Amino acid sequence: MTQRLSSNRRLSPATRPELCVHAVAQDDPLATPLLAELAVEYSRRYGRTVGAVHDSLRDYPAAEFAAPDGALLVVTRDGEPVAGGAFRRYDDDTAELKRIWTAREHRRQGLGLFVLEQLETEIARRSYRRIYLTTGPRQPEAVALYLAHGYTALYDPDIPSEEIGPHPFEKYLPAPHPASDPVGAHA
Repeated sequence: MTQRLSSNRRLSPATRPELCVHAVAQDDPLATPLLAELAVEYSRRYGRTVGAVHDSLRDYPAAEFAAPDGALLVVTRDGEPVAGGAFRRYDDDTAELKRIWTAREHRRQGLGLFVLEQLETEIARRSYRRIYLTTGPRQPEAVALYLAHGYTALYDPDIPSEEIGPHPFEKYLPAPHPASDPVGAHA
């Protein structure tokens, strides 16, 4: 099942009119390129076989990335998947980001940030107050993205990357504004 979401609230539709955001199931055809290319990328960076990485990506139960606790978002341009990412429940107040990806031929266009903002918007809509994630030691572009957009490193950045292992981050989301409370909620 594919559900098209509204365009990003932070970027005006005029800024990125060519992009569509879809909430999909893990086995949706739109998710296939995301998982396949992630497997190739992680294999290249970390030395495991593509098949082993692909299997590990699919080891997560699909229900973890589905409503009401999670989502798998795929961004398309002209019907082609170009980026995506997912989140799942980490605890009652925390969503965990997973599988943030931009297709190799579409990198350096701000799509990683676009996906991150889409995920953050959906996470806030689901009433989570905190985001947690880990990224690998051989993904400096991911580390830079998270640090540049308000995520706090939960590790000592003075320690060499390879000695840290997975790099954990967190970000607290702002509390909802009283104006967004349902009419009459405080009557």
